[in-house]
Amino acid sequence: MGLSGIMRTGVSGMNAQSSKLGAVADNIANSSTTGYKRAETEFASQVLAQGGGSYNSGGVQAHTKYAISDQGSMSFTTSKLDLAVDGNGFFIVSDSTGAGASQALTRAGSFVPDGQGYLVNTAGMYLQGYPITNGNAPSVVANGLGGLEPVNITQNQLEATPTSTATLHANVDEDSAIVAAANLPSVNAATAEYSHKTSMVVYDNLGNEVTLDVYYTKTTDTPPTTDWEVTVYNAADRDPATGGFPYGAANIGTSTIQFDTTTGQRTGAVTAVNITVPNGGTYDIDLENSTYTDAGFTVTNVDADGNAPSSVEKVEFGEDGTLYSIYTNGDRRPIYKIPLADVPSPDKLDPVSGNIYRPSIDSGDVRVGFPGDGGLGELAVGALEGSNVDLANELTSMIESQRTYTANSQVFKAGSDLMQELVNLVR
Repeated sequence: MGLSGIMRTGVSGMNAQSSKLGAVADNIANSSTTGYKRAETEFASQVLAQGGGSYNSGGVQAHTKYAISDQGSMSFTTSKLDLAVDGNGFFIVSDSTGAGASQALTRAGSFVPDGQGYLVNTAGMYLQGYPITNGNAPSVVANGLGGLEPVNITQNQLEATPTSTATLHANVDEDSAIVAAANLPSVNAATAEYSHKTSMVVYDNLGNEVTLDVYYTKTTDTPPTTDWEVTVYNAADRDPATGGFPYGAANIGTSTIQFDTTTGQRTGAVTAVNITVPNGGTYDIDLENSTYTDAGFTVTNVDADGNAPSSVEKVEFGEDGTLYSIYTNGDRRPIYKIPLADVPSPDKLDPVSGNIYRPSIDSGDVRVGFPGDGGLGELAVGALEGSNVDLANELTSMIESQRTYTANSQVFKAGSDLMQELVNLVR
């Protein structure tokens, strides 16, 4: 090759160092980019066949690889929608919300809602998740990205939950008088008598409050046991004149519970009173831990689930990847679960603009799972993964590459000068 080979080798060296300087420039520019993974340039020699009496100079070839599997530093924020992966795995994102959206992987977890309520990161990529319907845990598609949809946190619908379980534990007074059968509250006569009364609030199917009047009435006292009738009425049916009996409709539930006169503890098979709420559910009011002592009537525990119509106040992620809607009444409801994706060789993923990656032949197939499962990393809520660029190393690489580029340019210049000298010989 001679002098032309020298010049070609110098150009090869300058091209390789230009490529390295380009990677350094990208790394420095993205040193503060959330989830960015640095590019590294490695060199491979190019050797030409050698003759018997002369040396044929070859060259150098630049190869770029990405340190995608290297964890960046964590920084914590005040947003419950900021996410970071501590360990292996990537968030799954898409470039649009419509049909035909292209999905990709990213470590950039700074998500905020857009104007339509979809969670997007700073590159405008839409976070993907599995919807949760009626509280049922979603099933993951382990070997692909099917079944996912863009996460939308807009919940404009008011939610009302009817009561389905209730508890009412009380102490009834040992000294209460026995009430005749004809005057029991369950008969609903104007002459009704009872030992104790309390009220509690439950909710119907529309979220309306329903006040229940609960009557405790002593019916027998034959040691070693005593029987008490528990009868429940809808307070809305009270007689307007008396504020009680006779109610305008029959009771919505009645039962008899029994106490041991020696221990004062509830005994017998009946532990609850079953009620049917108008335009509501049918369920038991648990009476299990009621007692019978000479301490007067006291409600020791009362509780009922359900809620009145309530709107969404905020949303936040759990560490297992579940996205919850938090209602103004304090109710928490899961609406999505966020999976993570991984590949056998993350460093072989193809980087794309927007700080995202796409699987390649060299990276292997995508595997999907939930945080913490099967070697996937944990989810850090309220945190972001920073760039894994080390500025000091990049500045050092820049200086080295600059000097090497200059040296290669001198080789090229020396070859050019010798070539010019050779041309001058024939003049």
